[in-house]
Amino acid sequence: MGSALVLIFAIMSVTSRKLLRAAIYLLFVLIGVAIFYLVLDYMFLAAVQIVVYMGGIVVLFIFSILLTSHLSEKLQVVKPLEFIIAALVSLIGAGVALSVISTHTFKPVVADSPEITVFEIGTQLLSYGKYGYVLPFEVISVLLLAAMIAAIVIAKREKKPES
Repeated sequence: MGSALVLIFAIMSVTSRKLLRAAIYLLFVLIGVAIFYLVLDYMFLAAVQIVVYMGGIVVLFIFSILLTSHLSEKLQVVKPLEFIIAALVSLIGAGVALSVISTHTFKPVVADSPEITVFEIGTQLLSYGKYGYVLPFEVISVLLLAAMIAAIVIAKREKKPES
């Protein structure tokens, strides 16, 4: 039931002609994925999903939509040929993914090491030493900031004079 709702909202997100509604549908998809992580008892991944994607990315999407777009405008209607090509590419990608998943034999992995805590993960993510991830996080944040500024500058357009 839950995966059907996530799938429905994902389809609504990519087929909606209103940009703000598409972003809200994407928010519902991300909430559903976070709930899946909670059901699987992956609390850290659920928290990351909520904080990073729902709290950060979707808010940036909505603010950029509100800053750059006229909410009353609708997106262009997709041409039939473009729709058919996109559907075929999607079906081919889904077929390849399903065939790889169905032919791969999954084996359980037993870890001999002690359980890793969220504190250790956080310390490792924020360390400067070997296997530290502070520099990649900083580079990605600067890249996202530059992409957001560029998107706002490019998408900001003059109001069309009414006829």
